[in-house]
Amino acid sequence: MSSPTPDTMPANQRPPLHADMPLMVVLNAASGRHGSENTVESLRSYLHQSRQPHELHVVHRPRDLPHAARRAAASARERGGALVAVGGDGSINAVACEAWQAGLALGVIPQGTFNYFARAQDVPIALEAALRHLLDGVRFGRLRPVQVGQLNQALFLVNASVGLYPQLLQDREAQKQRWGRSRLVAAWAALCTVMAGHSDLHLHLGTSEHPALVVRTPTLFVGNNALQMDQVGLPEAREVGRGALSAVALEPLSRWGLLTLAVMGALGRLGQAKAVRHAAVTSLMASPMGGTPRRGWRALRVAIDGETRWMQPPLRFEVASRPLWLLGAPLRPPDAMA
Repeated sequence: MSSPTPDTMPANQRPPLHADMPLMVVLNAASGRHGSENTVESLRSYLHQSRQPHELHVVHRPRDLPHAARRAAASARERGGALVAVGGDGSINAVACEAWQAGLALGVIPQGTFNYFARAQDVPIALEAALRHLLDGVRFGRLRPVQVGQLNQALFLVNASVGLYPQLLQDREAQKQRWGRSRLVAAWAALCTVMAGHSDLHLHLGTSEHPALVVRTPTLFVGNNALQMDQVGLPEAREVGRGALSAVALEPLSRWGLLTLAVMGALGRLGQAKAVRHAAVTSLMASPMGGTPRRGWRALRVAIDGETRWMQPPLRFEVASRPLWLLGAPLRPPDAMA
């Protein structure tokens, strides 16, 4: 009998897990703060000493990451193993997409700049601690469902957006190529983007609560990470990950108005700003004003977990119908993380 495919699996079916299952580790050597052979050797040494079966797939060019993740997922299916992502949120997203599609368990070793996904899921940031957390998950059967979002069928773990935020990420990547990867460089890039000016989007938004809402906004941001939403002070943080996403749209603002909002967000007070519309949603449809699907809208630049791409509208943000299965139990009880 053949195994069920992800599309035919029950929504909450738990992937099989056993102590000696092989781990297919995908490492993006160009991501975050681990761009050296030391991390590769540390991973290989730790897994070898732990006698955990594994394959190590090292990627040196970001464009090769999806192919490496697919290859690792195929190997995991053949050998009854699990996938492990090593890198920042964007790298983790690429591997998580393959794990979700194949119905495989996913382990995470965070090595990025912000590590929102790992921190929200209480995965240790230090390399050796994260490895212990991962192997404890395998050996003691610690596997839990995690909510994921979808933007036109593309998965997002942290956030997805259109408008100014994707432009900010594009500019940030250019600055990182020049000055290196750090939070200070990211903050400087954001300041440069805001001061350079922007164009507002005119969008038709549809939700179950507001089926015909028209907005003009510099950016539409949809979050799937309670930690990130809580840090900027949005009350929907408590609902994110529990069947809802957090949708945020800014009113048209000057450059100084955007800077003011950035400061309020840094202080955890964004939810108090009058120029910010925010709500918990399970799905949200966004389409440009002044066009129809029949005539064709131009593609929009979107951002998904820190990586940008072009996507054809309308844009549908929603909670995925089934979860991603994550290796390793939280280090804190659920009520302590609420």
